[in-house]
Amino acid sequence: MSDTVTLLQTALQALQPEHLEIEDDSAAHAGHAGARSGGGHYNLLIVSSRFAGLGSVARHRLVYTTLGDLMKTKVHALAIRALTPDEL
Repeated sequence: MSDTVTLLQTALQALQPEHLEIEDDSAAHAGHAGARSGGGHYNLLIVSSRFAGLGSVARHRLVYTTLGDLMKTKVHALAIRALTPDEL
């Protein structure tokens, strides 16, 4: 597991996830402009009751806000599936 994945997992604990999967897809994007600057490509599946009553855009904003500076320094691209436990 990469250091960035560990950092993402730690930050996302603030959302009290019942399930959390992070896939580092950076190797598939080698040579991409974002990869050259150090930012990685990640796929995220997060299940949390904190998403209840929120639409897709609001859920994504909550994830981005929770990740804060990691989105500016460690992450170039993040594909997000944010679900409530009832949606899993």
